[in-house]
Amino acid sequence: MQSEPESQPAIELAPQPRSKSAINAELAAAPTLNPTRWPQPMTSTPTPPAPTSLFDALAPLRLPLDLRLTPEQFERVCAENREAVLELAADGRLITMTPASSETSGRNSRLVMRLLLWADRQGGWKVFESSAGFRLPDGSVRSPDASLLRLERWQALSPAERRSFAPLCPDLVVELASPSDEGPRGVSALRQKMAAYQTNGARLGWLLLPHERAVEVWGPAQQEARNQEANQEEPRRLEQAATLEGGAAFPGLCLNLEEIWAG
Repeated sequence: MQSEPESQPAIELAPQPRSKSAINAELAAAPTLNPTRWPQPMTSTPTPPAPTSLFDALAPLRLPLDLRLTPEQFERVCAENREAVLELAADGRLITMTPASSETSGRNSRLVMRLLLWADRQGGWKVFESSAGFRLPDGSVRSPDASLLRLERWQALSPAERRSFAPLCPDLVVELASPSDEGPRGVSALRQKMAAYQTNGARLGWLLLPHERAVEVWGPAQQEARNQEANQEEPRRLEQAATLEGGAAFPGLCLNLEEIWAG
């Protein structure tokens, strides 16, 4: 029986050295790799939200003209449309406000600052700016440009009432009129708001007319006038006044109107 021949170990040939010029020639002839043509990994990058414009903020609010909301429904609408500036009329009608002009906003900031300084010095008062909404006794929800509330009235509210539209009318309400009489910030619309504040128990109201350098002072309505809107007290108009005082209800409160007009 013949034995199988023993296998010979493989002979490894050492690579032949190549010249530097040969290596450079191979590299130059090789195709260029383009990383942009490689398969890209699948990612789940979220699509950034589109920027919200004023039109986008108001688009969901194209509601029927005869629609009427309760204060509770209005609060839900506001929660779903935080970019919009809204108010609710006493009859349940939705009022779409327009943003204030830069000039009006500057005046309003100085007004709120002066009220804050007085309230801190006087003690016992709370100041609100234009974004605060109040649920008035007639069922409307209104937002004065600036307002003052006795601290004891604020502290009497429950935590839930404070987080919502406070169910009361402020003691002092201030509105700043725009030069145009059009829209919800015009003089005619603001006079209706001032009358509503008066009827719902405001102790004092100031309608500031910067373009006329004048003020309409709305005093508290008498009890019988609160029940009959037609008998409301007419406002007192101050022409070219340099200062505005709060009287006995707001002792020591005095606004320098010149700095308010200046913006």
